Amino acid sequence: MHTINIKGELIELSEPIAMGILNITPDSFFDGGKYQLQKDIEERCEQILSEGGRIIDIGAYSSRPGATHISEEEEVKRLTQALTWIRNRHPDAILSVDTFRASVSQLVVNDFEVDIINDISGGMMDEHMFEMIGQLGVPYILMHMQGTPQDMQLNPVYNNLIGDISLFFAEQLKKLRAYGAKDVILDLGFGFGKTLEHNYELLRELKQFELFDLPMLVGISRKSMIYRLLDIVPQEALNGTTALNTIALLNGANILRVHDVKEAVECINLVRQLKKA
Repeated sequence: MHTINIKGELIELSEPIAMGILNITPDSFFDGGKYQLQKDIEERCEQILSEGGRIIDIGAYSSRPGATHISEEEEVKRLTQALTWIRNRHPDAILSVDTFRASVSQLVVNDFEVDIINDISGGMMDEHMFEMIGQLGVPYILMHMQGTPQDMQLNPVYNNLIGDISLFFAEQLKKLRAYGAKDVILDLGFGFGKTLEHNYELLRELKQFELFDLPMLVGISRKSMIYRLLDIVPQEALNGTTALNTIALLNGANILRVHDVKEAVECINLVRQLKKA
């Protein structure tokens, strides 16, 4: 049975939950620039929560392939403004911040009571991240990424996809545990330094990662593994997202990170009923 500790309350993950995406970046691949104003950010949070999302994941640094690198100061500026608005409106909401920087993690947890740190680099882009997570004592999403957002899709190569990613998780978990980190969620990093074939192999073999006995987050919402294969655009990829989210749930996913919360929650409810039958 998987749980995560949010400010002393155990959140049960044996029944999967949905995490709603709030990108406050101007250049994210699907909704870049859409959530810049206070009204839009607050309405997006209302939507995520009202549609059944349990976690709001806030990103101020775009991690789409080839994204522009931004300074720590710019990331902090974006987050400080948005988190002030969100916490005033939703003081009890479970918030996750998508950052690879230890100092940003410290600021958002200490100043805005952010509950979860979601690190796309799995500790590889800031050598102080694991020590900081140990000090902060918050749940940490450990994601696998080959390279950086700027170069990850140029030519991703693996000796053995499942074996290489499993070894990465084993090594990073050992370091995390040494710093006292307790609640860790694994994210295979769909689309982060993977070819289309890699992504589908990971989805097919998701259950292999259950050997770590940790909750698994799957983030495939409207990604290129869907829209490029179907020769459509991200705005048309909701149906494909739901299809693959269903497979992810059947293969052991505990958290779905999505743009479309209502549809993800419906998917979770349908798969729950299917597993009862």
